[in-house]
Amino acid sequence: MKYYHEKTLKDASFEEAIQKVTDALKEEGFGILTEIDVKETLKKKLDKDFRPYKILGACNPPFAHIALLAEDKIGAMLPCNVIVQQVNNGVEVAAVDPVASMQAVENEGLSEIAKEIQARLK
Repeated sequence: MKYYHEKTLKDASFEEAIQKVTDALKEEGFGILTEIDVKETLKKKLDKDFRPYKILGACNPPFAHIALLAEDKIGAMLPCNVIVQQVNNGVEVAAVDPVASMQAVENEGLSEIAKEIQARLK
């Protein structure tokens, strides 16, 4: 099973893709808690050049709350990461598949939550 879902945007710049992803997540009840600019970080910390690549930490508070009530250590797997990266044929957006992630957690109470979040992230 793949651990992510992806889509390539061929008609958007990198910054436009970030905005489209942020807007689409908001429509599904997610907010962006963190934003990591991998390109900038690698340049600053290692003096290495890298393609435009950002990691967005997306959170849907109602579902996060339910998941935390069902499994107190689930915070180690939150927020849901979404990456946006420049690729040869456009800008790729990939989101973690929470159903695949939850297979590592032995708690049946998380199954339905993971499926709902998976549908929203897709």
